[in-house]
Parts: sequence; structure tokens; C-alpha cells
Amino acid sequence: MIFTYTIEEDELLKSFLYRHDFSKKTISAIKQDGALLVNNAHATVRYQLSPGDCLEVRLPRELPSPNLIPFEKPLNILFEDDFILIVSKAPMQNSAPSREHPHESLVEQALNHMNNQNETGIPHIVTRLDRNTSGIVVFAKSRHIHHLLSEAPMHKNYVCLCEGETSLEGDIIKPIMRHPDSIIERMVHPDGKYAHTSFKRLGYKHGVSLCDVRIHTGRTHQIRVHFKAIGHPLLGDGLYGGQTDQFQYHMLHAERILFTHPITLEKLDIVDQFSDIRNRFNAL
Repeated sequence: MIFTYTIEEDELLKSFLYRHDFSKKTISAIKQDGALLVNNAHATVRYQLSPGDCLEVRLPRELPSPNLIPFEKPLNILFEDDFILIVSKAPMQNSAPSREHPHESLVEQALNHMNNQNETGIPHIVTRLDRNTSGIVVFAKSRHIHHLLSEAPMHKNYVCLCEGETSLEGDIIKPIMRHPDSIIERMVHPDGKYAHTSFKRLGYKHGVSLCDVRIHTGRTHQIRVHFKAIGHPLLGDGLYGGQTDQFQYHMLHAERILFTHPITLEKLDIVDQFSDIRNRFNAL
């Protein structure tokens, strides 16, 4: 991956890189296996840039973990360019390998896709979803882009089915921490970390609410824990009290994400309509 800049003022190359949000780790990697070129000549980070100089930053080729096995399966691609890959994840698939499900994860699927396109980077997960949750997952195609996206504000909306009739709208502001008797389960507790979820009810029938949900923080299992806390667990969520024979996994889908592209500065508004949650509600 190559970035090209035309220099507009006197500046130390190292300062320029920091100002453009290249992390210390990325700069170190460039020194080892990448390149910094000024006017087509190799330069070090101590080079003094001048107005009119052409700077080329070449990121090193990244190698995936040997534990990752490329998974040959077509992706549901919602957006892709040289820097970012945004896909729709199906339910019952891990975002990344785990002890229980070591392979056929979404990241291995994305790795296979990038390999087929002879990309020099590897997929880095920016927005991770639980195994049972479907919807939008954002991948950065290099460590540097992952760093930039991790600093970028993201507006995330989900759609869910939950038990009972919720209020028309509301804010759930309750701290979340890990349950002391589990490595997986989370719980609302005063000693937990601040967590904020807001929702609007889109429909209600036969004891089921369809809600649009926005998360303002990113705690593990946040929506599931918060909806349990207000007495409306997600349908199909056995861990948090919504178990039902009608649904084999919890009814939660990451439907929309809005953020600014870190390189092109384009305002991205990505909507994923692969979910059948709305159709399931309509069929009740």
C-alpha cells in the first residue's frame, strides 16, 4: 500500500508522519520492510522536507498469522476500495477464530478474498460481532488503516427482536462488567464500565417488539445485556434470558454504520439489508 503526498511546508519527515497519524508501530515497520521516498530517493525519518517535495510512503507487506487458514467462500461485500473492506456477516459464524471454532471465520474468509486479489495487506477487524449476531463488519486492509479507523467516530445502528412491548423510545445508561462466575457472560453492575444504548420501537405485535438500536459505547454484549436489564431480552438469546424454540440464535443485526473514510474523507453510510429480522417480524 502506497501513500503519496506533496509537501507544502518545511518539516521533519518524522513529524510529518506523526501529524498524518502514522503510529510508532507503523513507522517502525516501514523502517524494517517498507520505504520512505522523497523525490524518488530513499530517505530516513530525520530527512528535512521542503515545499514542493514529493513524499512516497510505502507500507511493508503484511503476513497473516499461521493460525489463519484462508476460507474459500464468497463474501457479501457492501463496500470495498484499496483501504477498506465492509461485508455482511451471516449469523452462526465467528468474526475471528476461537477455541471452539478455530476456522471458517469471517476474517479467514476476508483473507482468502484479499489473497485472490493479490493484496499486500491483510484484513484487520475494526468492528467485531458476536458469533450469533449478523450484519456489518468493517475490515481495514492494513495495520495503518486499522489504526486510523480505530480513532474515527462511528455511528452504529442495529435492529433486533425482543420480548414484550418496549417503550416507544428510550436510553439505557447502565454500567457493564464481566459476570464473576463466567468468562463469557456480562452483567449490569455499579462497578462496571459506562455503557449507553438508545432505541426506538419500530413495531409491536404478538408479544414481540421490533427495535432500532444505537450504541454510543462499545461494551461486550452491550445490547443483549441492556435489553435484559430493562426486562426485554432479545429473542433467541439463551445467555440473557430470551431462549425460545422458534429462534436458533439471537435476533440482532448490525444494520447501518456511518463514518468518514480516513483517506478519501468520503462520508460513508453503509446499510446491510441481508438480514431477515424485519421479515420475521412481519411474518409473526
